[in-house]
Amino acid sequence: VVSPDAICAQYGADSLRLYEMFLGPLEQSKPWNTAGITGTHGFLKKLWKLYFNENGPVFKSEAPSPEQLKTLHKTIKKVTEDIESFSFNTSVSTFMICVNELASQQCVSQEILAPLAILVSPYAPHIAEEFWEAMGHEESISTAPFPIFNPAYLVESEKEYPVSFNGKMRFKMTLPMDMSKQEIEAAVLAHEKTMQQLDGRTPKKVIVVPGKIINIVG
Repeated sequence: VVSPDAICAQYGADSLRLYEMFLGPLEQSKPWNTAGITGTHGFLKKLWKLYFNENGPVFKSEAPSPEQLKTLHKTIKKVTEDIESFSFNTSVSTFMICVNELASQQCVSQEILAPLAILVSPYAPHIAEEFWEAMGHEESISTAPFPIFNPAYLVESEKEYPVSFNGKMRFKMTLPMDMSKQEIEAAVLAHEKTMQQLDGRTPKKVIVVPGKIINIVG
């Protein structure tokens, strides 16, 4: 028998809650291994660093980037589905992926971090309450409306195409997804790297598969 009081004293109640949900589906029996709790404890430390550094809060009222909105809304979508199906273990995995992505994007936008705190609050209520209070809210985060998924933020508006010459990829270029084959062909042929590769030659064929590949046969 492992006393939860001892675990809470060492790692905190939120680490214990997350670890128990991360073990696997609710209906399955799961082996208890105290060593595994360091993983969820480490995740909460990383989550904390999204909101605070050694000097205090880092979040700001600045507009989020499209990448940050995409990360947030795919997280909202997955966590909402997981809650409805009681798949709490996959929600914890989703949070870990989300925090890693936002950290790499250097996200400090409160427009992203506030909804994230609400998403996390059923799983780690104590740390989420700290975030919420630091953002200036006087009422508990438990009273905040749950974030709503907006599919518009997951629609890809641009595509990074690999541009190949005779089957060998030479460079990449980003183009709008709504461009026609003819527009894509014109754009890639006008690119300076294409001109360098062709060196004045006229290509025999330009193969364009919108949303996938561009291959120039010389």
